[in-house]
Amino acid sequence: MTEKIAFLYPGQGSQYIGMGKDFYEKYPLVEEFYQKANHILNYDITSLSFSGPEESLRLTKNTQPAILIHSIVATKILRERGIKPIIAAGHSLGEYSALVSAGALSFEEGVLLVHQRGIFMQEAVPLGKGAMAAIIGLDRERVDELIQKVSSDKIVQPANFNSLNQIVIAGEREGVEEAVRIAKEDGAIKAVLLPVSGPFHSSLMQPAAERLKTELDKIEIKDLSFSIIANVNAEKVSSKDRIKELLVEQLYNPVQWERSISKLIEEGIDTFIEVGPGKVLTGLLRRISKDVQGFNVEDIKSLEKTLNSLDR
Repeated sequence: MTEKIAFLYPGQGSQYIGMGKDFYEKYPLVEEFYQKANHILNYDITSLSFSGPEESLRLTKNTQPAILIHSIVATKILRERGIKPIIAAGHSLGEYSALVSAGALSFEEGVLLVHQRGIFMQEAVPLGKGAMAAIIGLDRERVDELIQKVSSDKIVQPANFNSLNQIVIAGEREGVEEAVRIAKEDGAIKAVLLPVSGPFHSSLMQPAAERLKTELDKIEIKDLSFSIIANVNAEKVSSKDRIKELLVEQLYNPVQWERSISKLIEEGIDTFIEVGPGKVLTGLLRRISKDVQGFNVEDIKSLEKTLNSLDR
């Protein structure tokens, strides 16, 4: 039986020191990608990815290219081993990895864009003024209700609809902290601030979106070799013009991840491979559907395990 495969690309928060290192040591093609990225960024993203320090890797402007590079390297290795997707989706930053994978952006364009995106996102809101929090155990309606309870002079909005009972909120730090307290009172299984540096996917990202639009206008989006599912509307997209609009809108709109996975399942996908660091998306997949297969490829061990499971 031939699987209908979708690649899933992780976003910020999945990074860790050492990601990509064993691929680099085993596959000659990987070194070339890292050298290209070092040249584009004009600093040693290779050393930062493999050796840290962690506080530098966690900076948004570094995290985003580091994850994209790792994801694309893993994609190339999978393709060499005969594993190809018929469609893809990426979580936030991961949407850029999906677009590089589909050929809409070159690797070089992707690396530079996400580095700039990271700078714009970081600079949109002063450090410490914004926050994000994960609310687990409350559905959309109850999260909307708790947001309504937050003081009217504080901005708090849904940022990621990750699964039916895991929703991330974003906004001004005091408002998000208040929402976390209310969520716990309202019976959330868990409500916790996330270790991120800004209120991503909220209206506070509008300044970053304007700056990103200027950079996207300099780039020509190429034809996609397969469709991707867009974060903003959980719909298939292949129109080159629409892609730019959606990437801008993505910065200040919630990521519709649960709907995106449901859409992929509707499209007949039965096998999902998370390509890049971590297993966050594989974990969310299990919460969304028990009827599909989920794998991840982030290093030699997970690559071989996935290939063996797929019998390739």
